[in-house]
Amino acid sequence: MTPDLFDTHAHLHFPEFADDLGAVLERARAAGVRRMLTIGTNVETSRAAVALAAREPDVWASVGVHPHEAGDAGATALAEIEELAAEPRVVAIGETGLDFFRNLSPRDAQERVFRAQLALARRAGKPVIVHCRDAHEETLAILAEERVGETGGAMHCFSGGTAIARRCLDLGLLISLAGPVTYPKARALADVAAFVPGDRLVVETDCPFLPPQPWRGKRNEPAYLAVTAARVAELRGESLETLAARTSENAAKLFGL
Repeated sequence: MTPDLFDTHAHLHFPEFADDLGAVLERARAAGVRRMLTIGTNVETSRAAVALAAREPDVWASVGVHPHEAGDAGATALAEIEELAAEPRVVAIGETGLDFFRNLSPRDAQERVFRAQLALARRAGKPVIVHCRDAHEETLAILAEERVGETGGAMHCFSGGTAIARRCLDLGLLISLAGPVTYPKARALADVAAFVPGDRLVVETDCPFLPPQPWRGKRNEPAYLAVTAARVAELRGESLETLAARTSENAAKLFGL
């Protein structure tokens, strides 16, 4: 029996999939990935995400400006994201957040664009997909100030320990685990996988990035979600089927599907 999986974070419209997207989607479906969310990172990729979701019945879209792109995002870009947010297949805002690891955009621009998208999420009544790297304190402070509990959302590719996870849960967010939970050295993530309540957990690939252990160094794709989910299930002492059904139900509820 194939599990019922929901990949809550993919970038299927990125150039890495341009040559074989059809085959990638077929492999995903064969592996039990029944629903996928493809995520925009700026105006152009958000448009592409919306277009892809309009073509594929099991793909939905999220639109937003990634912190790496925040330096280029003025009022016009944010207005275009807001326009796209009204499209029928758009179920979330983001990915948005803070990335103080690579600092590809100035910190003040990252914070401005993050706050603007949290406000947009409140206006649109849609949850947020939050990117956070080396910026947990700042991210959590802004999420609290911008009342993220009113919209809900997911901490994408969660990278903290249980103390940070608890603070995210207290804000009303779901925790999303990705390929790194399968890495041998990811002990903090193993603790998080066991710690998060069953109704607050989702899984993702972040493809084409961050493949699970067996494919490290290669392109990630939604079909590999089954390996990540199996590892999370193992860490929780659950069957893959149980974990898959629960996380898919959590995602469907978050995205109003």
